[in-house]
Amino acid sequence: MGHEAFAVDAADPRAPAQAVWDRMSVEERREVLASLPTEIPRKTLPEGDAHRIPKARALEALDEYFRRIGRRVYLGSELPVYYPDEAMFAPDLIAVVDVDPREREAWVVSDEGRGLDVVIEVLVSGERAKDLRRNVERLARLGIPEYFIYEPRKRRLSGHRLPAAGSKTYEPIVPQGGRWRSVLLDLDLVLDGGRLRFFHGSAPLLDAQELVSRLSAMVDDAVRRAEDEASRADDEAKRAEDEAKRADDEAKRAEDEAKRADRLAAKLRQLGLDPDALD
Repeated sequence: MGHEAFAVDAADPRAPAQAVWDRMSVEERREVLASLPTEIPRKTLPEGDAHRIPKARALEALDEYFRRIGRRVYLGSELPVYYPDEAMFAPDLIAVVDVDPREREAWVVSDEGRGLDVVIEVLVSGERAKDLRRNVERLARLGIPEYFIYEPRKRRLSGHRLPAAGSKTYEPIVPQGGRWRSVLLDLDLVLDGGRLRFFHGSAPLLDAQELVSRLSAMVDDAVRRAEDEASRADDEAKRAEDEAKRADDEAKRAEDEAKRADRLAAKLRQLGLDPDALD
């Protein structure tokens, strides 16, 4: 190496400063990436389902939506994020637009060539000062364009946005008609009965459970329609069978009448009478 080797401090893991990264060879960068922790040290107790469920629903809804419309957006949850020479942090949800959505163990800004676009935190019972004040200051300083905070127990949502490229201070996102606009995601964040939802226009994004329920309902409806069609087909077949039987009966009666007429004509001729003369 033509310079001092970079070592990751296990007690305070950080990616190297950008200037140091720029001087590194490809192999040295690989060594740094391999040495950065990809597990999050737990400093607080888990916050239970009130924290887990909103994250899972949001991630599922966003992932399905972007996959369906074919937009390349990387989504992560509690993924270690390394900005140059900054303490590692792991937001509840992150989004980076127009990038390869491949699986990652961490987001290293110097390696990816760009930082995060959107951060969403679900605040249940953790440090309110961290999410509501310190994170607002820090994420703005790091240049993350949008930051949203969802508080499920308080049924509260707030949003922050950098007013311009290069800005280091957030401005609050003022909701319009109960919607907090995410310019980066091209979606609206909405509190729907206290629940966090994403909307594209008037259409809500559905999470996995809702998609399964809707699919099940569609399947049930399709099965009912198929059963109704089968029942109608059976009825039509029964009616056709009845009509055929009636036609057979009519033909049989006509045949019997013709036979009786033939027998009568034969008897008349035996008596010396002309059947045709009787008409």
